[in-house]
Amino acid sequence: MTNTQITLIQIDNYGPWTVTPEPRREVDLQTLQSRLYADLAQLIGTREGYVFFTRFDNMIAVTNGLDMDAHGLFQESIANRYPVTVSLSVATDESPATALGTASERLQRAGSAQDAARQEILRGQVIGESARTAEDLRMAHFDVNDATGQYTDQLSEFDTFVEIQRGYTELMRYMYDTHDSLSFFVGGDNVIATCPTLNEADYWDAIEHVRNAVDVELKVGVGRGRTAQRAGMAAKHALEVCRDGGSEVELAVD
Repeated sequence: MTNTQITLIQIDNYGPWTVTPEPRREVDLQTLQSRLYADLAQLIGTREGYVFFTRFDNMIAVTNGLDMDAHGLFQESIANRYPVTVSLSVATDESPATALGTASERLQRAGSAQDAARQEILRGQVIGESARTAEDLRMAHFDVNDATGQYTDQLSEFDTFVEIQRGYTELMRYMYDTHDSLSFFVGGDNVIATCPTLNEADYWDAIEHVRNAVDVELKVGVGRGRTAQRAGMAAKHALEVCRDGGSEVELAVD
């Protein structure tokens, strides 16, 4: 049974800040967002978590093993190095989608994302150490079959980008609506999803749906673990089994 811990990361009062005292250059905003994401990925990654950028002013992290004190240290580090602060909301559930919904509601109750008085909110709950197990997380690593041969070496870069995005968007929506999973594009032709306890048929179902809906063919490796990185590495190894053997779904064996 999965037990996923999700942290919602939101830049405080970011919209108004970008135009105060006058509109800031887009190149500067893009640089700030990318650096902030990189720093959070490093901070949380050193503790075996994963961070996904979503819209950059909002990010989603899988943080099993990180307590509230650790989250507070992340806030302090960002406040010391950036002209903006971040609020964090943490929730847990067997369903990653439900955990994110709870985390979102908790932060929304604290005030609007564009409320100057709402700064560095830290609320929620984590999984107690005694309740953690080696099977708390399921991470699925999807990629496109022969993306280089079908797209990169055949189409313009923009056409390739559009095709990959079509597959990712369809997968993201279907995994969320049908399987309570959160899926994130992580570069190239790769998507990582944090999932509840699903069986092999569920992953086949998602791959078939994307193939039928947008004609993009996927394969997936699935891993489980105590932390996001442990489960994620198991998923990467399972994906290599797909690549080596030509299969489309592989579940890592402990």
